[in-house]
Amino acid sequence: MLKILNYDKKNSLKILGKFLNKRKLTQKNQTSKVSKIINNVKKNGDKAVLNYEIKFSKIKKKKNKIFFTSKEINTISKKIDKKIKKAIDLAYNRIKKFHSNQKFSSFKIKDKYKNELSYKYLSLEKVGVYVPGGTASYPSTVLMNCVPAIVAGVKNIYLATPALDSKINPAIVYAAKKCGVKKIYKTGGAHSIAAFAYGTKNFEKVDKIVGPGNAFVACAKKEVFGDVGIDMVAGPSEVSLVADKFAEPDLVAADLIAQAEHDVNAQSILISDDKSLIKSVNLCLKKQLKKLPKKNIASRSLKNFGLAIFAKSKKKILEIVNTIAPEHLELCTSYNSYLVRGVKNAGSIFIGKFSPEAIGDYIAGPNHVLPTSGSARFSSGLSVNDFLKRQSLIKITKTGIERLSPSVINLARHENLDGHAYSVKIRLKKEN
Repeated sequence: MLKILNYDKKNSLKILGKFLNKRKLTQKNQTSKVSKIINNVKKNGDKAVLNYEIKFSKIKKKKNKIFFTSKEINTISKKIDKKIKKAIDLAYNRIKKFHSNQKFSSFKIKDKYKNELSYKYLSLEKVGVYVPGGTASYPSTVLMNCVPAIVAGVKNIYLATPALDSKINPAIVYAAKKCGVKKIYKTGGAHSIAAFAYGTKNFEKVDKIVGPGNAFVACAKKEVFGDVGIDMVAGPSEVSLVADKFAEPDLVAADLIAQAEHDVNAQSILISDDKSLIKSVNLCLKKQLKKLPKKNIASRSLKNFGLAIFAKSKKKILEIVNTIAPEHLELCTSYNSYLVRGVKNAGSIFIGKFSPEAIGDYIAGPNHVLPTSGSARFSSGLSVNDFLKRQSLIKITKTGIERLSPSVINLARHENLDGHAYSVKIRLKKEN
C-alpha cells in the first residue's frame, strides 16, 4: 500500500526531497485566475462576490442575501445535535483554557540614563475567519480560529463559509454564535478573501484573515497579503508517524488513514526502524480502508503521497523528521523522549499511543491550524499572538541623548546618512 524508501541506501535524502516536492508541485499556481477575481471584487463589490458564489457553487436560483440574519442564526443553531453541542462546548472550554496561557505582557524598563523603553501589546480590531464548506465543513475550524482571537481581545470577528444555497452545518453556526462572531457570510472562495481584504457594502474590511481553504483560497490569501494580514498559506494536511517494533500496527494504520481521508493531496508518512512493522501496517491499511466511508479519497492520498521510510538508526530518523518538517508528528516508539529532544521542525508533536492526531484536531487544547509543506522549519501554529500587535515606546532623557549620541552619529555617518547624524547633533547644540 505504502511505497517503501530504504533510507540507508545512497542518495536517500535526495530521493526523499524529490518525493516531498512532488506534492508541492501538484498545488497548481492559480495566481492569474485569482488576481482577476480579486480585481473584480475590488471594482464591483457584493455583486461580484454573489456572481462568483453562484457560479462556483453552481446555484441555479438567484440569491441576494449575502449573510445570515440573527433570526436565521438562532433558528439554525438550535437544530444542532445535543451530543455535538456538548462536544463543541467542551472543546471551546479546553481550547480557551490552553490559549489563555499564551498572552504576552506589556513591559517597561529604564536604563542607567533613565531612558524609558517599553513594549505594548494591542489586539487587532477586526478579523475575518474563513471556514470551508461542502465536504470540509468543520465546526472545529471555527473554534480553533476564533478562540485565540477572543483570548487576544479581538472585539470584531467575522466569518465566511459557502452557504448561499442555505445548506449549512448547524454545528458551524452554533460554534460561531458561541464565539460571538459578529456576522456570518454565506460565501466562500477567493472572492470572499478579496471581500474581507478590501471591504464591500456588506463585507467588513478586516485587519487579518485566518482559516484554511482550497488552492484558490490559499492563493488569494497570498495575493492580498500586505494589504491585510494572514495567518499562513497552508497546503493539504499531513502526518509523519515514527514507530518501532513495539508499536501496534493497527493503531499506526488508523492514524495514517485518519490523515489521508482529509484530501486526495493529504500526506501520510510512516518512519520506522523495523521492516516487519512496515509490512504489518501495509496489511492493516488494506483491511481498514475497506470499511472507510471516504475510502476513495484516502486510497488516492496513500497511493500518490503515502510513504514508508525504513531507517536503522535514531539519528537518521531525526534527520528524516527534520527534513520533512511535518505539520503533525506522532511518536510511537520506546525512545520517544530522545526523539522529542531532537525534533527541531514539526508543527505539533503527539507522544505515545494514546495521543492520536485526531485528539489534537478537536479537543486537546493546542491549536490545529499548523504549518504545512515543510514550513514548520520557520513558522508555528496559530496562537493568541497572531491576533496581537506590538508597539515599542522610546522616551530618551537629556542625559541619555548626550551619552548615546556619539555612537549614533558615528554609525549614521558610517552609513552615509548625514541627516540622521544631524537630527541628533542639533539637539545637543540646543541644549548647550
